[in-house]
Amino acid sequence: MADYLDFFNEYVMGSIQMLMGFFFLSKFLQKKIKFYEYFMFEIFFVIIIRIIPSGSIAEFLAYLLLLVISGIFVCHAQWKSVILYAILIVEVMQQSYGIVNSLLSMLYPLVFPYHKEFVSVGFMLLGNIALLFAAVCYFIAYRYFSFYETVKKQYVFMIIIPIFMMFLIGQYIKTVIYGNAIVTDESKMAGYANHLHMFVIQLLGMASLFCIMFAYKKLLQNFCLSTELSLLEQEESFLNQYVEEAKARYEKTKSFRHDIKNHIIVIKELLQGGEGEQALNYMKDMESMAEELSFPYNTNNPVADILLGNKLGLAQGLGIDVSCSLSLPKPCGLRDIDLCIILSNGLDNAICACNKMEDSAKKYIRVTGRIQGDFILLEMENSFRGNGLFRKGTGLSNIKAVAEKYHGALHVKTEGTIFVLSVLLIIPQHS
Repeated sequence: MADYLDFFNEYVMGSIQMLMGFFFLSKFLQKKIKFYEYFMFEIFFVIIIRIIPSGSIAEFLAYLLLLVISGIFVCHAQWKSVILYAILIVEVMQQSYGIVNSLLSMLYPLVFPYHKEFVSVGFMLLGNIALLFAAVCYFIAYRYFSFYETVKKQYVFMIIIPIFMMFLIGQYIKTVIYGNAIVTDESKMAGYANHLHMFVIQLLGMASLFCIMFAYKKLLQNFCLSTELSLLEQEESFLNQYVEEAKARYEKTKSFRHDIKNHIIVIKELLQGGEGEQALNYMKDMESMAEELSFPYNTNNPVADILLGNKLGLAQGLGIDVSCSLSLPKPCGLRDIDLCIILSNGLDNAICACNKMEDSAKKYIRVTGRIQGDFILLEMENSFRGNGLFRKGTGLSNIKAVAEKYHGALHVKTEGTIFVLSVLLIIPQHS
């Protein structure tokens, strides 16, 4: 009977335990595992338990290594993510069995005298309740503490090291305090260890594990928020340069207009004096001055004119076909900074999307704008690689924030290789 129970616990329940860990590893890494990959994982697990003594630290480390290798080569995930979640899975499983074993060890002396053989077998089977407890913990961790995209940060070792240390401590308790069987004293009652203390320690260990994950998640959120804030501050400084450039250009235009009368007088005197060639050269100089002051796009807003000229000029230099038919109301009613956030982020994304296309593909960017009553609809259409796949980043988040500021909305539409960004704004009314 004991041999059958050992086989059942070691191979059947052990296989379920390992496969469940592999399943949740794939969930944490957001990968899909095929049936034959589960089968191969199970084969390697059987090889491990046949070679390495059951319940030893070496067995757990081998299982941990198997999870890491599977995550990297089967799930094709980033190694930091794999190590973090593999240690987490092994630690949760270990703590779950430790908590259940400590609890059963406290209950064992109370029922052992009634039917010793039946109670011993029953308690060996009840120990597998830890699988259900571990599954609940895995689900909680997956539901509330899954941060696959952010584990690539440099702070990942802040959570890997303490979790790994807790794993080693838990394995030491399991091996040294409990071993592979319940230790009894001369009266056949469980002894050797204070199971209540062990239960509390391992329960606190599981709670500490979740506290570490919660603190790490908050740390990453704060890190992301500080990064976004820094980017926004840089962007505002960059957009302020557009404003200053617009003001400087309009000052030059004002000066040119002020001097135009004198330029006309000079040209008139040159022509009357028969200096036609010199007058022509003078007019060419005036033409060069006028070109420096002119904008390739006229939207009735100097800041938007400069921004569109720079961004679309850059796109043209990259071989992208561009066009702009944007006309803003005058006065616009929108802050220059807010208008720049929409246009600069939208055009930066469009240029980036076009650059990722093949050289032979048709690349274009279209900027349009319509005004109807108190509403402004800005649209930026561009080509991209297609498949309807794109990643929402800080740029779109900034545009959305501006749209909500003006009680508007942001809408993104993809169709084939066409990407359309639409921003609806309500023009503020001032007395």
